[in-house]
Amino acid sequence: MTVIKNLNRIVGNATSPLSAEARKTVLELVDAAISAVDPRNLIRNNVRHKGDTLTVRDLTIDLSRYDRIIVAGAGKASGAMAEALEEQFGESIETGIVNVPKGTASSFKTSRIKLQEAGHPIPDEGGLEGAKGIVALLKGLDDRTLIFFLLSGGGSALFPLPQEGITLAEKKTTTDLLLKCGATIEEVNAVRKHISAVKGGRLAAAAYPASLVTLILSDIVGDPVASIASGPTVPDPTTYQDAIEILNRYGVWESIPSTVRNCLEEGLKGLRPESPKPGDPRLQKIHNIVLGNNRVALNAARKKADSIGLKPLFLGTFIEGEARHVGTVLAGLARETQFSGSHLSKYGAVLAGGETTVTVMGKGKGGRNQELALSASLRIRGIDGVALVSVGTDGVDGLSDYAGAIVDGYTLSRAAKKGLNPLTSLASNDSSSFFSALGDAILTGPTGTNVNDIMILVNMNVERASREGREAVKE
Repeated sequence: MTVIKNLNRIVGNATSPLSAEARKTVLELVDAAISAVDPRNLIRNNVRHKGDTLTVRDLTIDLSRYDRIIVAGAGKASGAMAEALEEQFGESIETGIVNVPKGTASSFKTSRIKLQEAGHPIPDEGGLEGAKGIVALLKGLDDRTLIFFLLSGGGSALFPLPQEGITLAEKKTTTDLLLKCGATIEEVNAVRKHISAVKGGRLAAAAYPASLVTLILSDIVGDPVASIASGPTVPDPTTYQDAIEILNRYGVWESIPSTVRNCLEEGLKGLRPESPKPGDPRLQKIHNIVLGNNRVALNAARKKADSIGLKPLFLGTFIEGEARHVGTVLAGLARETQFSGSHLSKYGAVLAGGETTVTVMGKGKGGRNQELALSASLRIRGIDGVALVSVGTDGVDGLSDYAGAIVDGYTLSRAAKKGLNPLTSLASNDSSSFFSALGDAILTGPTGTNVNDIMILVNMNVERASREGREAVKE
């Protein structure tokens, strides 16, 4: 079963048979990628215990050393992770609290682990309640306790507990300003860590002397564990000074609430404790293990492309920059595959991953993936048999209801018939309205995972030439 709920409609929007084939094929690759990072499968394949021996990847733990197992966590994938972990450990789990996106708790089956619904991308009172509950659960434990902390993308917003003197509303304002100013996720998280009571290793310090195993699905380019969900169980290399410099760099220092400025300034003066740094003895019993990431997803898509006769070109998982500019570059690669003398002409699929950004200038409703796709559509006009998709693996693109969008060589001609202007939509950051009206916005709903964005283009002209060549050899 595909994760794409409106696949048939999207394929049906094709203007030509070859375009329909391209659309269907690229969506199959997307489906393979997202399915490969299903958190349940990642837990089942990487976390095993037999008797008193627990293995997590290369880590081995003697469970006889512990009297209690407690589970906590936060993130878009943490509900599915909790379900899979409870399947394995059953009644061995004493209790647990995991913060999950609002409206998703009923999708997962747990009895010993409470799933607390919380707001995303803007923190809410549900997340605050869950964070307070987790802190209370993990404080005062002894060294005979083993904690599993389930962490994934979205954990920063889903696990909010501001420092003393800062309200949740004031943290919301700060987060919103950072998300809209074009700051990278690492920069956003550096600020979040220094206005939080739990992030930047502070939660792990509070859980000492218990042992803690953090199971992670990475949603940040390069998998820097200190930045994933703002690293609640990881030593923090950033400082109050870094947070202040970031806010000044993007021109929002004077716009953030005065309580946030006061917190950061007090921290800079040593009046508030810094986040735990590498070497802190309270973090010596912590194991942070990445189970799934963007590379795992794209490797699955690459294998799928190979299996159907499309030679794949894997560009890597470090794609960043303004979404519209990345879209232009990917469209250029699509055009390059059209030329028989080009090195790229032998590749029927081009795969890339990462996380782009959007500097919001208009008041439209969109997301980075849809904006990337819309920008790409301007450069592939009229090319039959080419389709390009950009999607968020979590099923959410910005503040829209969609995961991303698909474009092909006929997107602009179809849009013109409906009176849609792509340039106007780009100028107002309103790509979601554009693709919704066109029927090419990709709908998955929350996928239960989150490992950045994936961008895939296919050229069925290359695939057809390759297939014809293989058939000629057989004859």
